[in-house]
Amino acid sequence: MPDADLKSWKTLNKDLERISALERAMAYSSRPLVAPGLALAFMVIVGLAVSAFIGFQPMGLLIVAAAMIGAYMAINIGANDVANNMGPAVGARALTLGTALVVAALCETAGALIAGGDVVNTVSRGIIAPEAVAETQTFIWAMMAALLAAALWINLATWIGAPVSTTHSIVGGVMGAGIVAAGFAAVNWPTMGRIAASWVISPILGGVIAAFFLAIIKSRIIYRPNMIEAARFWVPILIGVMGGCFTTYLAIKGLDRIFPMRFGTAILAGLAVGLGLTVAMRPVIRHQSEGMENRKKSLKLLFNIPLIFSAALLSFAHGANDVANAIGPLAAIVHAVQEGGASEQVGIPLWVMLIGGVGLSIGLLLFGPKLIALVGSEITRLNAMRAYCVALAAAITVILASWLGLPVSSTHIAIGAIFGVGFFREWYHERILNERRVDTASPVEVRKRKKIVRRAHFVTIIAAWVVTVPSAAALAALLFSLMNLITL
Repeated sequence: MPDADLKSWKTLNKDLERISALERAMAYSSRPLVAPGLALAFMVIVGLAVSAFIGFQPMGLLIVAAAMIGAYMAINIGANDVANNMGPAVGARALTLGTALVVAALCETAGALIAGGDVVNTVSRGIIAPEAVAETQTFIWAMMAALLAAALWINLATWIGAPVSTTHSIVGGVMGAGIVAAGFAAVNWPTMGRIAASWVISPILGGVIAAFFLAIIKSRIIYRPNMIEAARFWVPILIGVMGGCFTTYLAIKGLDRIFPMRFGTAILAGLAVGLGLTVAMRPVIRHQSEGMENRKKSLKLLFNIPLIFSAALLSFAHGANDVANAIGPLAAIVHAVQEGGASEQVGIPLWVMLIGGVGLSIGLLLFGPKLIALVGSEITRLNAMRAYCVALAAAITVILASWLGLPVSSTHIAIGAIFGVGFFREWYHERILNERRVDTASPVEVRKRKKIVRRAHFVTIIAAWVVTVPSAAALAALLFSLMNLITL
């Protein structure tokens, strides 16, 4: 081949390599935009579908706008809140991330559509008196501002990697918009006081209960000469406790709108299921443990299946309850536009429920992996036994709170349980096993990272919890004021 042709081929190859490198760089740089683009596409589809469904009617554009904001809120709830249910199972490697996303999406949607209910307290659980914002336009702007403010705050929290309470976010949004609309007197301050108390009650209860069950597992199973034999006795009991607790949990928080059940009856149903499950699981665990080596790694296999079921049930109950944070204000806006005014309770149309259920799943699939990784492995290392304690603590805490009439946050409970497990392990290793793990040579920051619980995440999450209600309230107040200025 002549030298001129050879040079031209080399030049062409270099140019093609540059083009390929540019294409790879563009593909890499555009990858972070795929998920937001798909989320935006879902919101646009919701807007078009709602506009076609409701047809031409006065103030119809307000319903379309509210539906798109409700879809945005549902996406953010799915991205932030669902990680609390699936994170421990993924961190314990009982589920892969992909499987967890699919299971959670199905269970969240099923919970929202099957047990989401027909009625919701539209003024966000009594935060603002309906008569204080009786004027239709004022009420619509207040609900829309609250919904958008809560969604924006949850979006920011997800971006910085802080699991926050979506319930507290919408409560803060309603409070902020309500104060601007009707003054401080319109706020139900005793309810706000109970919500503020839940910031402390939820994580402490979750942490203490999770640490209690981990202490039982360590003392009765792990640190026994024959771990397998101890597991054959205790694991069926622990699975029975979990089954009974989740039966009660679902009866009062997930299926109460389909099969109304008194609290005492729900407890009795849980006891019956728990005893039956304990008896049924004894031969199963004995068979499963045959041939296992007498070491801790073998024990983890016995907890995997209960952990998967607990994650699925928590997701179902979450979809049944917290979908109201997205669709409650949306349903209130639809009712106000069509009926002309605020109301204590309104029915939720099926299309509104669909927006909430599908939006939760889309948010989880597109943005959930980040917080699932944080909850599952970055706060403290979880295995199947520790994750089991977290899931069980979540169910028991909700049951206790319902019995005592205390408002609690599922997010705060789950994260508190994870911290409880981590801090208990630190205490157990240092005080019981005398593993001091003294490291005076490394810098302070390095020593903190070597702790079982990562302190940086602890500070970030607690700070996000404290500022959630006031931040959402301030943002809602600003948005409500802007909306009023636009319509003047």
